[in-house]
Amino acid sequence: MAQAEGTEPRSMTVRRMRFPYPEDLKAWWNPVRPEFSHIVNAASLGMPYLEPYLIETMRQARAKISDAQLLKDIDAYVGQESTHFRQHQQFNKRLADLGYRAVPRMEALLKNDYAAFARDRSFTFNLAYAEGFEAMALTIGHMLVEDRDRLFRDGDPTVSSLILWHFVEEIEHKCATYDVFKALDGRYVWRIYGLLYAMVHIMARTRQGYRAMLVEDGVWYTWRSRLALYRLLARIFAKLTPRLLRILKPSYDPREVPDPPWVVAWWRQHRDGADTLGELDMTKLAEAAPVPHAA
Repeated sequence: MAQAEGTEPRSMTVRRMRFPYPEDLKAWWNPVRPEFSHIVNAASLGMPYLEPYLIETMRQARAKISDAQLLKDIDAYVGQESTHFRQHQQFNKRLADLGYRAVPRMEALLKNDYAAFARDRSFTFNLAYAEGFEAMALTIGHMLVEDRDRLFRDGDPTVSSLILWHFVEEIEHKCATYDVFKALDGRYVWRIYGLLYAMVHIMARTRQGYRAMLVEDGVWYTWRSRLALYRLLARIFAKLTPRLLRILKPSYDPREVPDPPWVVAWWRQHRDGADTLGELDMTKLAEAAPVPHAA
């Protein structure tokens, strides 16, 4: 199928990124939005377990596929996901070093979750979960890029760049698990089941994590923090819901989702040799092209 208008030809690049975290990095890496900081922190805790699970699922799928292009796409997808979870491991260690008791507890829960899925669930379930997660990640990536100035402008440039890089690549490999699922199964019921299961599972664990960290910070029960959280979640879901509903269509194909111009500009800047995309200039996020952090 042809690319949608506004996209570049579909390709994936495995990038070796450098994220120079400051020595005094705080869990509230966006001090203006501590609730958003902890939502991101909680989601990050799952990446070293979720993404190896996705990689293993795609490796099992690879053994069942003979199409040369699809095999190449799986290899690139695995390469990108491998860099993602290793970068999140480094960030999560910084969170653990801050002394949050919730961090090792949530890591243990998430490790057990994905080990149980891989061990006890069918290949069909794991394949559907993988596509469900990637479909959800595509919508989250678009939301984060669209609202990047509001969500990240006051944040630490390194953490903000980590998250934006991750979702730039989620958008880049938006077709990988979809194509594998379509080639090996393709049943609409399973695709939607995987989406709903992944959404409920990941959102529930993320809420559990950010709630625990906000409790440890002593702000969960304050009305100001709770109001800020509810306003933030309302804004996020207002932007996510129309995109999620699009996935429910039987005719859904991620190729028909145009890539945001900022993401295309990020790809081009990396391709042109920029080596400072691990620390963007947060004051210029509203511009069309990603701007590296000033030296």
